Amino acid sequence: MENNTSLQQQLLEAGVHFGHLRKKWNPKMLPYIFAEKKGIHIIDLNKTVEGLQETAAALKSIAKSGKKIMFVATKKQAKEIVADCAQKINMPFVTERWLGGMLTNFNTVRKSVKKMQSIEKMLNDGSIDNLTKKERLTLTRDKEKMEKVLGGIAQISRVPAALFLVDIGHEHIALAEAKRLGITTFGMVDTNCDPNKVEFAIPANDDATKSIAIIVNYITAAIAEGLAERQAEKDEDDSASDVEESPEAKAARFEQKVGEGDDRGKRTKGAAPTKRRVAGPGAGGGARRPGGPGAGPR
Repeated sequence: MENNTSLQQQLLEAGVHFGHLRKKWNPKMLPYIFAEKKGIHIIDLNKTVEGLQETAAALKSIAKSGKKIMFVATKKQAKEIVADCAQKINMPFVTERWLGGMLTNFNTVRKSVKKMQSIEKMLNDGSIDNLTKKERLTLTRDKEKMEKVLGGIAQISRVPAALFLVDIGHEHIALAEAKRLGITTFGMVDTNCDPNKVEFAIPANDDATKSIAIIVNYITAAIAEGLAERQAEKDEDDSASDVEESPEAKAARFEQKVGEGDDRGKRTKGAAPTKRRVAGPGAGGGARRPGGPGAGPR
C-alpha cells in the first residue's frame, strides 16, 4: 500500500492527473475521471496506478518470454524519451513517422531496411568510393532518410508481439494495423480518447513531458526486469547442463551400453546363415537345348 501511495504522489507531482477540457472529452472515459475543475477534467490516479501496474505486469511477461515490444510515439514531447528508453532495453521503436503498412506490409518495409543496411555496409568497407560523386551523394541521402524513419526497427526480423502507444488518438494508424494483425496493444489514454480501443489502457496525461517520462520509465523498468529474469533462467539451464555426471550415473550408462552390445551379438549369432544358390550346368534361365552337353539319349 505504501508503494502505491508513493507512486501516486510521484504521478501527482508529474501532472499525470490533468486531462483535457470538458468540451473535448470522450464519454467512455467517465469511469477514469475523478472530478472537473475550471472546465478541465481530473483523472483518477487510483485508476492510473491500477492500469499502470497491470500493463507493467503484462509487458514483463511478454519480455520474459523473449518476444519484442514496439514503442510508438511520434509526438514532439515524447520522441526523445521513448527513443532513449527503448534503446536501453533493446526494443524496437518508431518516433519520427508511422509509415502506412509498417506492420500489415512488413515484408516490404523489411526490404527497405535491408537496403539501408547494405548502403551502411558499403560506407563502412569503403566500396562506395568506387562510385561517382553524384551516386555517393544520392546513396548517403537515401540512407539518412531511411535511418530517420526505419532506424528504430532495423534489428527486428518479424512483427512484434505487442505495441505500446503514447497517444492512441495520435497513433490511430498504428493501432488499426495492430488490431488487424491481432497484436496486443497497450497505451496512454487521455480524457479525449476511447479506452476500449486498446487492451491495456493507462489513463494519464499524454501531453506533458514529465507525465510521459514517468509512465514510460516505469514500463521500461518492468520490461528490463522481465529480460533480467529470462537471462537468469537461461544461465541456470546452462550451468545445470554443464554439471558433470556422478560416478553412479556414469557406471549405469556404461552397463547399459555393454548390455545393448551383448544383445546385438546374440542376435547376430542366432541368425541362420543365408544359402547361396549356385547355378548348375545348363541353368541359364531359359529352356534346355536338345543335343547340348546335358542332353540324354533320345
